[in-house]
Amino acid sequence: MSSQHGRQGLYRSRSGMIMGICRGIADYWDFSVFWTRAVAVVVLLCTGFWPIVAIYFLAALLMKPEPVVPFATDGDQEFYDSYVSSRTLALRRLKRVYDNLVSRIERMEDTVTAKEYEWERKFNQGNS
Repeated sequence: MSSQHGRQGLYRSRSGMIMGICRGIADYWDFSVFWTRAVAVVVLLCTGFWPIVAIYFLAALLMKPEPVVPFATDGDQEFYDSYVSSRTLALRRLKRVYDNLVSRIERMEDTVTAKEYEWERKFNQGNS
């Protein structure tokens, strides 16, 4: 694995020549991009044009694009992978996290305002 990018998965490179497949594979297995491309060209010449081109475009469809920013935690990578594979599931996950945060804030507000209300009520009863 390439320590240059700090990634853990196989991704299409954003800086590759044609859809970033060869660079992504080279980065993943820590090979030279030149040799990865050379092997791809040799396989292209030996097998004929269409089989390797079809495999190349299939790889482009199946491989996720490289993240723009390196992952800080495993949770970041998990979220990115879930977002790239299914945006709907990632949005549901974000909604669930948001709802949990809203619920926690509401509970804290209820606690704080309840005590504040209780103190204000006692203070007003004492002055009456």
